[in-house]
Formats: sequence, structure tokens, C-alpha cells
Amino acid sequence: MSTATITFNQLRRIKDSLPDGSIKTIAEELHLDVETVRNYFGGANYDRGRSVGIHIEQGPDGGIVELDDTTILEMARDIISHQGKMAES
Repeated sequence: MSTATITFNQLRRIKDSLPDGSIKTIAEELHLDVETVRNYFGGANYDRGRSVGIHIEQGPDGGIVELDDTTILEMARDIISHQGKMAES
């Protein structure tokens, strides 16, 4: 498990770059609720999902986000990378 610092807008751009169904795929692979994965990307549905170690501080580019665990971020980046490779084929 690793940590990372990223801007909120960068995190949202990654989420917005994911193909349809990716949030559900990540949730299923990690045995998490879909809302928990959405919360990781800046959502705030804590009735159904839970917090997953993201801390947001105000600042430039939407603020600074400290991620306690980058597993979801790495999976999202892998999906985006794989999608780009498929588009090139």
C-alpha cells in the first residue's frame, strides 16, 4: 500500500477518463461498494459508501488530495492505459 498527493482536479480528470462501468469493475475487484469507489474520486455519498482515506485541503487546481492508499488510483490508471492501447490497435 502506497500513499500519494494529487490535485483534486487531476483526480477528477482520471475519474472522468474512465470508460463506462469502470467504477463498478474496480468496486467488484476490491470487494467495495460502488459508492465507496465514487467517494474516493471526490464523491460524498456516505449513506451507502464509506470514506477510503482521502484528505482534501484547499489550494490551487481544486485543492490538494492526500491518498492513504493508491490501489484504486492505480487500477483506474491501468484501465485508462489499457483503453488507450485498445484504441491504438
